[in-house]
Amino acid sequence: MGQDVEAREFTGEDRARYRAKVRRNLDVLAAMLGEQDFSVPDPHVGIEIEFNLVDETGDPALRNAETLDAIAAEDFQTELGQFNVEINVPPSPVAGRGLADMADSMRDDLNAAQEKAQTVGTGLMMIGILPTLDTQHLTREAISSNPRYHLLSDQILTARGEDIHLVINGVERLRTTIDTIIAEAACTSTQLHLQVEPDDFAPTWNAAQAIAGVQIAVGANSPFFLGRRLWQETRIALFEQATDTRTDELKAQGVRPRVWFGERWITSVFDLFEENSRYFPALLPIVDDEDPVAEIEAGRIPTLPELRLHNGTIWRWNRPIYDVVDGKPHLRVENRLLPSGPTVKDTVANAALFYGLVTALTEQDRPVWSQLSFRAAEEGFHEAASAGIDAEAYWPGIGTVPVRELVLRHLLPLAHVGLERRGVDGAVIDEFLQIIERRCVTGQNGSSWMTAQFDRLHTRGSDVFDSMRALTRRYAEHMHSGEPVHSWPVG
Repeated sequence: MGQDVEAREFTGEDRARYRAKVRRNLDVLAAMLGEQDFSVPDPHVGIEIEFNLVDETGDPALRNAETLDAIAAEDFQTELGQFNVEINVPPSPVAGRGLADMADSMRDDLNAAQEKAQTVGTGLMMIGILPTLDTQHLTREAISSNPRYHLLSDQILTARGEDIHLVINGVERLRTTIDTIIAEAACTSTQLHLQVEPDDFAPTWNAAQAIAGVQIAVGANSPFFLGRRLWQETRIALFEQATDTRTDELKAQGVRPRVWFGERWITSVFDLFEENSRYFPALLPIVDDEDPVAEIEAGRIPTLPELRLHNGTIWRWNRPIYDVVDGKPHLRVENRLLPSGPTVKDTVANAALFYGLVTALTEQDRPVWSQLSFRAAEEGFHEAASAGIDAEAYWPGIGTVPVRELVLRHLLPLAHVGLERRGVDGAVIDEFLQIIERRCVTGQNGSSWMTAQFDRLHTRGSDVFDSMRALTRRYAEHMHSGEPVHSWPVG
């Protein structure tokens, strides 16, 4: 989705050529996994963070082009909505003080970007869904000007053959219809990247799937959408529906969604790329001139552009990434399920929990996924998105317990061990895992703070969006203070 493409129309011949090229890429990747050097002598991690733009009242500011011109930094880029921007934090080693250095760099970048954004009347918000978004912001005119976003929206709506129906049942009920994928822009996320070798990919991905529910429960930060209180992490339900190419009839037939948890534990990274090729038709069938076989025969590493483009239009919550860096192929797990925010410290704490847990779980003699059904992991993920930090979770050998208890008694010690094995300094481990601990002790994450704060701000008979604006401004004050969300006062 992040690749630049030009506006165009596609023919049946385009789609046939593209399908054949994806399969050719897939065959080459299969050979490369057994023959090429994907080794990771110095493992790197990376983070992408999506921001909302707001004006001084807390309403969405549809001005990402002007804001990016003001920021003038290569790490900041456009996103789908004109009220979005994204920062790509450069990959860095996780060992030593890597996580702390990453947090310092992110904080400096955010401060500098915020100062420059204010010169054009906007501000940056790290939040899963902006509470002040209204239906007036979910129109085709709100899509960023880059042709790739309009083309993708048109292709999804064409594949679907009808408008997108959003139905979310939470504390309140939402039912609405839109004629673009702009609702996806409401779902601002944090994406964690972990570079792995081919033999380590499957256990790392399986571990990431097993802890997805815990991640989302502890990190929930999206309780409101269109003036309604829905799920504690409403992004999950909203994103799954906002880019769904299936009609009700196709859902009933069991056609798989493009925003997908998956359906089984895997034994190889190839399983995921092969499923993507087999199950999902192309949305952007753009064929590149590269011949991957010729590249291999010439001693070069192919970029596999069709496979990568296709992979980018299937939004697994844990997505496989193939890339070529400095002439060498590598693989990454992209963990995409967390919301943006609430602060830089909270973001790095969420990352520390993820990196630590997947490391520890992949080294266990009896992996957790060998004792947990895939369906139970998927159901736990959606239940956690609905209930947030007060959710319950099933864990092998323990049973069904409150997530907060599971994290405090069992998973935080595992994450500590995992980070130690990655060479992270003890003081850094303590700093960031203690943020997760305090969230669980207090029961306060981004979503629980927002709902409690809204209840104090909103009085009977007052306008909902006036209260949402007040909530947003108060959230922004705390976010820019940098103090983690468990310490934010209510009131």
